[in-house]
Amino acid sequence: MENQAAQCIVCNEPKPRGITIFGQFICDRCEQEIVNTEVSDERYRFFIERMKRIWLAALS
Repeated sequence: MENQAAQCIVCNEPKPRGITIFGQFICDRCEQEIVNTEVSDERYRFFIERMKRIWLAALS
């Protein structure tokens, strides 16, 4: 997604670039953090909780 700001489901900030999964937007910065976070990292659980929003939106 480019040239318009969409609110990221992870950082809750409007960003011009990122990916959309089942209608839910994740900015480039958060996508890279998610991809590069180890399971043992304390941020991992936070990212899992935020990613649940994608599945909950898809089910509704």
